Amino acid sequence: METTLPLPFLVGVSAPPDLAPGEGLTSNELSCLGSVFFDVTQQNLDEVLNFLAQHNSSHQTFVDATDLDSKDSVVSVLDHGAKKVFVQPERLSDFADFKGRVAPAVTKTSELKAATQYGLLLKDFDQTRCDVAEFLEKNKTKKTPPIYIKPAAERTVYEHFVDICAQISAIPILPSTALTTDKNDDKKLFVSKLLSGSWSSDRSDKLMPTVVCDERGVALGLVYSSEESVAESLRTQTGVYQSRKRGLWYKGATSGDTQELVRISLDCDNDALKFVIRQKGRFCHLDQFGCFGDLKGISKLEQTLVSRKQSAPEGSYTARLFSDEKLLRAKIMEEAEELCDAKTPEDVAFEAADLIYFALTKAVSAGVSLADIERNLDGKSLKVKRRTGNAKGKWAEKEGITNGTADKAQEAAKQAPAAAPLTSAPATEAQTAPSSDRITMKRLDVSKIGAAQVSEALKRPSQKSADAILGIVKPIINDIRENGDKALLSYTHKFEKATSLTSPVLKAPFPKELMQLPEETIKAIDISYENIRKFHAAQKEDKPLRVETMPGVICSRFARPIERVGLYVPGGTAVLPSTALMLGVPAMVAGCEKIVIASPPRSDGSITPEIVYVAHKVGAESIVLAGGAQAVAAMAYGTESVTKVDKILGPGNQFVTAGKMFVSNDTNAGVGIDMPAGPSEVLVIADKDANPAFVASDLLSQAEHGVDSQVILLAVDLNEQQLQAIEDELHNQAMALPRVDIVRGAISHSVTIQTRDIDEAMRISNEYAPEHLILQLNNAEEVVDKVMNAGSVFIGQWTPESVGDYSAGVNHSLPTYGYAKQYSGVNLGSFVKHITSSNLTAEGLRNVGQAVEQLAKVEELEAHRRAVSIRLASMQK
Repeated sequence: METTLPLPFLVGVSAPPDLAPGEGLTSNELSCLGSVFFDVTQQNLDEVLNFLAQHNSSHQTFVDATDLDSKDSVVSVLDHGAKKVFVQPERLSDFADFKGRVAPAVTKTSELKAATQYGLLLKDFDQTRCDVAEFLEKNKTKKTPPIYIKPAAERTVYEHFVDICAQISAIPILPSTALTTDKNDDKKLFVSKLLSGSWSSDRSDKLMPTVVCDERGVALGLVYSSEESVAESLRTQTGVYQSRKRGLWYKGATSGDTQELVRISLDCDNDALKFVIRQKGRFCHLDQFGCFGDLKGISKLEQTLVSRKQSAPEGSYTARLFSDEKLLRAKIMEEAEELCDAKTPEDVAFEAADLIYFALTKAVSAGVSLADIERNLDGKSLKVKRRTGNAKGKWAEKEGITNGTADKAQEAAKQAPAAAPLTSAPATEAQTAPSSDRITMKRLDVSKIGAAQVSEALKRPSQKSADAILGIVKPIINDIRENGDKALLSYTHKFEKATSLTSPVLKAPFPKELMQLPEETIKAIDISYENIRKFHAAQKEDKPLRVETMPGVICSRFARPIERVGLYVPGGTAVLPSTALMLGVPAMVAGCEKIVIASPPRSDGSITPEIVYVAHKVGAESIVLAGGAQAVAAMAYGTESVTKVDKILGPGNQFVTAGKMFVSNDTNAGVGIDMPAGPSEVLVIADKDANPAFVASDLLSQAEHGVDSQVILLAVDLNEQQLQAIEDELHNQAMALPRVDIVRGAISHSVTIQTRDIDEAMRISNEYAPEHLILQLNNAEEVVDKVMNAGSVFIGQWTPESVGDYSAGVNHSLPTYGYAKQYSGVNLGSFVKHITSSNLTAEGLRNVGQAVEQLAKVEELEAHRRAVSIRLASMQK
């Protein structure tokens, strides 16, 4: 058995994006076990890659890739951090460079001879058909590499299967749905019993020595575990151990120095357990952090920085660094240069220590731990696609170095015409990067595939299950509802690290010193404000609608502003005045009496001055200094300081969206929302006249939003040369972006679809219903009539999507994830409601009364009928 495998079994999971397997183990329990197995297909490849990108350093992930035809797809799985990938034996030579990370997969016990020194996967093992005795006899005497056995689920008795694997030292792959941490569930395998059955204890009480470590592997102390304590740890997700005197020991139950369980593993001889935990307070009962003494070196520095951030002594230099971003930035660059200039070992050590101090201050300020940094390092070590390692731009220029083909590509780009058409010559060799490093979208040709395959290719990246998100959001919402300002401040301290805040609300009028901005920024905001105001003011209804449906029956409809609106503006480390404008200006134009803006503060407790300036311009009543579901709940229910609103609008992450959906369905909140939301997306339709540089830039402008964004290109009758021109531009432009890694993630589930004509392209676009639709077409304006489903349309080559995001005047709060089929983007109508009225004369009631009486009679609502008949009778007197 591999000594690096943390547990004596693997857990098979069917839902890679969020480890939500349904019945069986929960996501948190799976995370603590740390070793998972996926079957990857071309259909779920993107989901598996997304999971690996997020969890490759915290999970050992094993993947059956025998259903992947493409070598590039298998390499992508490796590059995203899979621990081991299994392929057909005949394909092993294709992956010789990856040695221990690729092993064969077979389906028959007779094929076990195909095992390499790196192991083998035996799939669909059927213990009911296999001569188990013969199988055991043949294999237990051989010294074989690790064998991973996946059973045929529908014919497996898992207790017997585990026993077979134990007898031949094989590693069973057990579906998560067959496992449980509930000792009362006798239909599934009890996880802690599986563990205790494989460990070896030489103690008379059979307790297991357990080393407790933090996430960096620093040993905090030695305790003992039992099958019962391990089960309780997994169930509660905390540190629970077996006291030799007092039974179960819930660490921190009396002291408050609790532990959050991160992972459980066994050592190589199965005679010691390891618990990885997140410690709150001290581990040791003495006045020291752990039983082996206090932290040292970088760990001690991190502990000090976290303490300074929470409560720094007066005059603390570290506190000054936390509050002055420009000073910290300058110090990092200063110390980096001094390290570069250091010559002797002593000087290098001295300057490196200084740089680490300032770099770690930056990390702690952003809520990043050493464990987070080390996870990134571990994740990068698993990559198989290597960058060239060239220095960028001004840094290379400063040192007088060049970067080969990259420099040539940039030089060629500078000399290229500013608006080269798609019919331009093919890219030169210097402009085309090696395929292994290329940022490129998958390609499909509609003429060669069916409608089902097109629909499959256009699936949005999967989001976390609604139940999983709601399980996190509901307790937060309930806490805000019950505890008001106190709870709101607590979450802001926790999530935004703004521990200096004493009030969750900034009330108008806002102090001028909070809106100090460069003149050019003020001018840009003012121009955008005026354009947005003009467009939304034009949407006002001049007069009420009035219709006489029959003589004497007047029906009318008139608009009234929603009195109190809550506008959610994402913030924190980001600066998003554009969203404040897109929500605040139409609210002001509509005449909303109270405008409440909610936005996460920076770590020093301040709000970005751009948002304060916009809040001032639109006449906001207050700014709630909070983000996430807690900000949504505060506006929905109101607190001591936060005004309760009637409608909440604005974009946000999945937790914000889940919060909005929850409060909108709670009749006690009495609050509406604008629309559901998902990750940002764009669909570009381009023909032969489109500029490849323009097309690529439009795709990238959305790809840089996040790894869960999606961009689609519908290429209308383009040949290979024209498609390649766009792909070259996409790669070259992406490589120059500071968020290139995010772009890579988004492009991995994006696609180019070749269509024959405009009509075919529009059918696909309308079915996809994109948030942003860009028409880079020769006759773009004529095609607008064919648009049925889209959030916002950008017409022609001179209309990039970014003008809609900021300054043209249209709104950028738009329906995503296909909701453009049912919802409009935010507009003036989002901030008003319509009231209808009826006004009847006696003649009118006589004309319509008989119809009302008859329908009321049919529905057996006698009081309704009488309300008319009594009036009609009074007319006869």
